[in-house]
Amino acid sequence: MALEHAILVSLLEKPGSGYELARRFERSIGYFWTATHQQIYRVLKRMESEGVLAVLEVPQQGRPDKKEYSVAAPGRAVLSQWLHEPIEPESIRHELAVKIRGAAFDDPAALVDEVRRHHQAHSDRLARYLAGELRDFTGPDAPSPLDTGQELQHVVLRGGIAYERMTIAWLDDVLATLRGLAARAGSTAASRDGASSEPSA
Repeated sequence: MALEHAILVSLLEKPGSGYELARRFERSIGYFWTATHQQIYRVLKRMESEGVLAVLEVPQQGRPDKKEYSVAAPGRAVLSQWLHEPIEPESIRHELAVKIRGAAFDDPAALVDEVRRHHQAHSDRLARYLAGELRDFTGPDAPSPLDTGQELQHVVLRGGIAYERMTIAWLDDVLATLRGLAARAGSTAASRDGASSEPSA
């Protein structure tokens, strides 16, 4: 998927300015696709020049006019074509997993703090996802019933929640393994030290 497709989906859900779109990438769209503000503005400008997006100048009180982007007919055609194309299942690149395997050739206990840091980051993200789910889909202020777009947004969010829970469970397993290896290494070292301190016959 290209950034263009994520932008088209977001603007079809709700037209908005570049700033508003960037905020969505920090929140809900960030569940499945990340982009910097610079990337978003650069791609918006190109999509506008290609006629994929329509732009409306919106006057603002005491501030410069803002550009509000929406999807033009050619943009809908681009998205429709992409939706009907097959995509390959994604391969995962996981640097931490490579580090964990590499720890066999160093001190596995040295990775404990790094794994804890990842655990905290995923726990924080899970908390944000759950708060967003309560706010937008399941809480007392959420719309009921959900419309088609909301149902599909919710199922994507549920995928993010499931992924974070799975990752946290795996990191718990990694931490337990690293601690077990450290304890085993400590007992082996103690046994070796004890054996070397015994007087020779």
